[in-house]
Amino acid sequence: MAYALITGASGGIGWALAQELASRKHDVLLVARSEATLLKNAQELAQKFGIASDFLALDLSTSDAAIRVNDWLTSKNYLIDVLINNAGFGSWGKLETLKREELNQMMQLNMQTLADLCKVLLPSLQKNKEAYILNVASTAAYQAVPTLTTYAATKAFVLLFSRGLRWELAGTPVSVSCLSPGATSTGFIDRANMGFLKERAEKFSMKADEVARIAIQGMYAGKAEIIPGALNWISAKMAELIPKSLPEKIAMNLYKTGK
Repeated sequence: MAYALITGASGGIGWALAQELASRKHDVLLVARSEATLLKNAQELAQKFGIASDFLALDLSTSDAAIRVNDWLTSKNYLIDVLINNAGFGSWGKLETLKREELNQMMQLNMQTLADLCKVLLPSLQKNKEAYILNVASTAAYQAVPTLTTYAATKAFVLLFSRGLRWELAGTPVSVSCLSPGATSTGFIDRANMGFLKERAEKFSMKADEVARIAIQGMYAGKAEIIPGALNWISAKMAELIPKSLPEKIAMNLYKTGK
């Protein structure tokens, strides 16, 4: 049986997606940086769900990451029928205050590695009668978000890239979907240095396992866009309809002072 490969599977939504697939008796491959966490997660999935699991500890924010993932799959003789590009991060702050190295690392991981994995692993996916790509964006993809400017822009890329690739692969065995979650109970806020929003965000956050369940259902249903939560769906669609300056101003006022 072919495997599902999930990036960023050491925690958060990626880990929840891996558990959801394993609960459906799908063998899984986990990719992230933390070897110890991946080993624990892979063993837990195998023991709890009786599936085959393996992992690759790798920094996906390097330019050759996709090639190294493909080389590992080839060396293990693993075939995949699901590719979930979940790995990514955000950094809060004005462009002038953020470190150049961190911005470049974010763009590499959130956009370039994601697109490269789709390119490099597509031949393996196309060997199946049915296969799926799920790229994880964000509700931030639907509008500019001042002080999360680069992050939101990378997620807009993920959304448009996924929609374009979906059309390119229409009529082939490979279905492409884009998941755009809103606030979710993960480590994103801490990683992005947005602790000032944590208490407020938790009031509206969805649980990662709930997001994962909706995501996998939508992926297998062949949906182009998956936006978990009614409020998230409404806000994303409203951002497409109303003047762009309005949600941008709201976002700026929300994030700029931390108050």
